[in-house]
Amino acid sequence: MLRSGSPFTLKFPQSLAVYDDYAAAQKSVDFLSDAEFPVEHLMIVGTDLKRIERVTGRLTWSKVGVGGILSGLWLGVFIGLVFALFTEEGVWQVLLTTAFLGATFGLVWALIGYGATRGQRDFSSVTQVVATKYEVLVEHTHAARARELLAGLPGALPNPFV
Repeated sequence: MLRSGSPFTLKFPQSLAVYDDYAAAQKSVDFLSDAEFPVEHLMIVGTDLKRIERVTGRLTWSKVGVGGILSGLWLGVFIGLVFALFTEEGVWQVLLTTAFLGATFGLVWALIGYGATRGQRDFSSVTQVVATKYEVLVEHTHAARARELLAGLPGALPNPFV
């Protein structure tokens, strides 16, 4: 059955179950799939989003400089390869020149950017947005059958008496 519109919508969705981690929500959907339930009527929705930032290290002028050189070098090599497609002679000269110019540009740009922060952010980090709850939704016309099947998976549905 083909549906029009966004693939991220259900007609009159109802909550089937709420889980603390994605693996448990995925396990319940997989269980329903194994029971030949029409899983195209299900959706896993992550809720209660939070942003996690993991500090990976201290930034120094030398670390910023090396990072700038490396990122500029990659850009220079890429541009050099594009130019090399249109050059019959001196391919290595083109690659070396663009790599050098890219590394120089990357170094200068990284140091200017770091200097502009004036020590306000002297650390490196990675961030990720994660959900704290995962809710499995089902279209209302299939909710009763989904609940009935999911009752056969131990721990799949939350205990309403807790």
